Amino acid sequence: MPQPVPPSWKDLGKSSSDLLLKDYPIHGTSLEVKTLTPSNVTFKVAGTRDSKSNAINGDIEGKYVDFKNGLTVTQAWTTSNLLRTQVELENQIAKGLKLDLATTLNPAKSQKGAILTAIYKQPAVHTRATVDVLKGPTFTADAVVGHDGFLVGAEASYDVQAGALTRYAAALGYSAPEYAVTLHGLGNLSTFSASYYHKVSKDVEAGAKAVYDTKSTTGGVSLEVGAKAYLDNAAFVKAKINNAGVLVLGYTQALRPGVKAAFGLALDTTKLNDSAAGTAAHKVGASFTFNS
Repeated sequence: MPQPVPPSWKDLGKSSSDLLLKDYPIHGTSLEVKTLTPSNVTFKVAGTRDSKSNAINGDIEGKYVDFKNGLTVTQAWTTSNLLRTQVELENQIAKGLKLDLATTLNPAKSQKGAILTAIYKQPAVHTRATVDVLKGPTFTADAVVGHDGFLVGAEASYDVQAGALTRYAAALGYSAPEYAVTLHGLGNLSTFSASYYHKVSKDVEAGAKAVYDTKSTTGGVSLEVGAKAYLDNAAFVKAKINNAGVLVLGYTQALRPGVKAAFGLALDTTKLNDSAAGTAAHKVGASFTFNS
């Protein structure tokens, strides 16, 4: 039986991460509007108002996709005067090979960056090599191999100028249609995490993540558990709680095709009766998305 293409290094444990991190708009209010033209150009305007600082940040982005030639060009301009350009070329030089050049420029501060990435994926293997052209330069490579659901991955960074290995990490995992388990050793194997995801039924998902940092002065293991339940085809609720007593709730509703609203609430359950803490210990937010 042919082996499927495994997930990339950054997507190991993605099911659990998405369950515990996505659809919780608790830090303010955000708005995203996306439109698609007949010539395969997508325009996106997004903005966020931070509830703590009241700062408003936004960006406008244009994305052109040439499906025939495997070419994607994305350009964005942010309110912090940052210009981003990304050029992707896939399956043209070789099947399974994708080249990605991402550049950034801040004209006011004369700051610039350029990262070149090559991604190669085939059944049972998914590799990536990245070069930070202007810093170091630093070379980063990662690879994930898979067989019958079992996954093994590793990542390493090498500073060419310093002639030293600056970062390395490793991961093990098992992925099945209904569940996934992933173990990570990050930060030069100084931080260890274990995560799991379980699709209990077509309407209910559950997951958890535990993190142990050997360099942490507080010690102990950080633990977070969460669940997601679909109310119907257009709405779902999410909830998670960590060992620090922070409870986060999320509700997402599709108002109509292409229009989605999400609301989030975070409560520090250890300070519910602490009047001195006021509302600073709790957070609330909302997100609105328009896609046409």
